Amino acid sequence: MPDAYDKVTTPKKPSWLKIRLHGNDSFADVARIVEKHALHTICSSGMCPNKAECWSRRTATLMILGDICTRHCKFCATQGGKPLPIDSREPERVADSIRLMGLRHAVITSVTRDDLPDGGASHWAAVIRAVRAMNPETTVEVLIPDLDAKEELLDIVLEARPDIAGHNIETVRRITPAVRSRATYATSMKTLTYMASCGALTKSGLMLGLGETEKEILETLDDLAAAGCRIVTLGQYLRPTLTHVPVAEYVTPEKFEYYREQALARGFGYVASAPLVRSSYLAEEALRCGKLK
Repeated sequence: MPDAYDKVTTPKKPSWLKIRLHGNDSFADVARIVEKHALHTICSSGMCPNKAECWSRRTATLMILGDICTRHCKFCATQGGKPLPIDSREPERVADSIRLMGLRHAVITSVTRDDLPDGGASHWAAVIRAVRAMNPETTVEVLIPDLDAKEELLDIVLEARPDIAGHNIETVRRITPAVRSRATYATSMKTLTYMASCGALTKSGLMLGLGETEKEILETLDDLAAAGCRIVTLGQYLRPTLTHVPVAEYVTPEKFEYYREQALARGFGYVASAPLVRSSYLAEEALRCGKLK
């Protein structure tokens, strides 16, 4: 794959992808808490288009285990390289920040840490437990790496009892090798299948616009449903920089609605499908929908 794609012709960004900016006191409060506690957020490192809206609603997706990933996926804006050592104070700092933000539903994700013997599983568990201890009324959603689908590592995270256990499949089987680093479609499905078999409420997400076909998207939804996944999100891939894989297509809002209907027909309890949807966008709505029992 080339280092840059600046000569590749990409479609013109459509009007429905225009982002409305927000700038209220809540946004400033969240920004202050993030800065004061030296927190990493996928909102910033992932260049999420919903950052302003979510922070204005006093929600943020916190990213643990540093901000440097050991993988180099061609769609992701998070920096790849050699991570720093784990911060042992991070669990308490994250828990306290969630308390200060007053979150009713906390979403936590992380970079992938293939450099660690347990992939960061024990640190994940420590963070979840710290959040629960300090915020007993807050529901906890985690978006974890695949942990190489090792059951003993997934057990460490699941034993901390997250309310939602998420792992993103990201794209369809055919495109996975071209845009994901080390991660495989089969490993991600195995991760989701095992978590669901343990009784976890599982969630996954898909990016559209990488060149996949309708048939491939529907096949992926079938695979996720068969894996026991109960929550799914679908959103438009947006190219972070010229060094990332280009957008092949901007999928229309009408097509996203079609995929939402198709996912619901396959038995998913909650589906978010729209161009600007990301895996953690309005995440708390899934637990409130009443269809996940």
